[in-house]
Amino acid sequence: MMMKKLSLSILRLRDFRILLFTRICVIMALQAQAVIVGWQVYSLTKDPFLLGLTGLTEALPALAGALFAGHIVDTGHPRRIYVLCVGMLALNIFGLLTVAGGLIALPKASIIMFIFIGVFISGLTRSFISPATFALRLRIVPRAEIPAATAWLSSGAQTAFIGGPALAGLVYGGYGAHGAWMLPALMISMAFVLTNFLHVKHAPHTEKREPTLQSIIAGWSFILKTPVLLSLMALDMFAVLFGGAVAMLPAYADQVLHVGSEGLGALRAAPALGAVTTALFLAVSPMKRITALRMLWAVAGFGLCMVGFGLSTSFWLSMLLLIASGTFDSVSMLIRSTLMQLLTPDNMMGRVSAINSMFIISSNEIGAFESGTAARLLGLVPSVIFGGCMTLLIVAGTAFASPKLRRTVVEADGRQN
Repeated sequence: MMMKKLSLSILRLRDFRILLFTRICVIMALQAQAVIVGWQVYSLTKDPFLLGLTGLTEALPALAGALFAGHIVDTGHPRRIYVLCVGMLALNIFGLLTVAGGLIALPKASIIMFIFIGVFISGLTRSFISPATFALRLRIVPRAEIPAATAWLSSGAQTAFIGGPALAGLVYGGYGAHGAWMLPALMISMAFVLTNFLHVKHAPHTEKREPTLQSIIAGWSFILKTPVLLSLMALDMFAVLFGGAVAMLPAYADQVLHVGSEGLGALRAAPALGAVTTALFLAVSPMKRITALRMLWAVAGFGLCMVGFGLSTSFWLSMLLLIASGTFDSVSMLIRSTLMQLLTPDNMMGRVSAINSMFIISSNEIGAFESGTAARLLGLVPSVIFGGCMTLLIVAGTAFASPKLRRTVVEADGRQN
């Protein structure tokens, strides 16, 4: 009962509520953008490889930006960086609304080019917004309430993962590209307004700032000297790199399941439906003990769901498998995120988060490119089954190679067993 009161009391923090709702709006806008980009690129080209190429286009600037983002956040003002990032995303989405939304008549090749430019800008901006959010969380939330805060932010994010794709698919099916692009434009505008109500005191730096290169090296050195964190990040990166099938959903919706943009929106939202249910449960009843072994089992469950999804030809069975994959992924993400925050010193938060975002970007966006390449080489269905099997092998290999990770148990108050 005490844990439940603690998890609900966090919502009384004004700035945490603003951060939560702002993050929901940002993620909803980006998820709607992802669905629209995927369906529009596939509709114009009918090429699964180009779907994967959008992931690589987003990953390259995100990885480059993440090298410096952690240092900038740790030595700067996280709130200012956060507001600037949301503003840049807003300008980018309004640019996509103008061009890809058809407000300006352009040839097909030009629309595709501008979409890829927009994806590039989005990737660069996201590399800064992730560590800024991570650092803001610790300025707002007491350390003892981090597990509950993580669960609430995750449940909010997963709600956005449901709403963004589902609404984008429905609006695209009913009103075309112009109507669909209005949705992320509206959501990112709301996010930008909310950021101006966020008041977070900037913690002054008492020691001399490290040079940029030295700061970056210090962040990587800390990760390399903390094998549990390195194993957590590597496991997530390689498991999702091969196991994620999200990038191929436009082609899957068209070629295998024979559903339109509305079906695509539902498929994109399905993993989040399972994830948000799990995250809400864990937000109200946070885990008292965070065990890495539970994360290994969760990632294995995710891999099994991907194998099943690859074999399915039924829309509803595919939906159920994607929902289950979201449940497993939510448990994995919550454990990883909580362990990262409890095992990382405050002065390293931005850099560790930036490095973690590089692993996440590698798994998601480069994973999208891997999926597109595998689909071209192996075929659409075999590539998804292959990815799920690779995830299972990676989990087994990690469990065997990292006994310290298997034994890691951390109490909610930060005490490590």
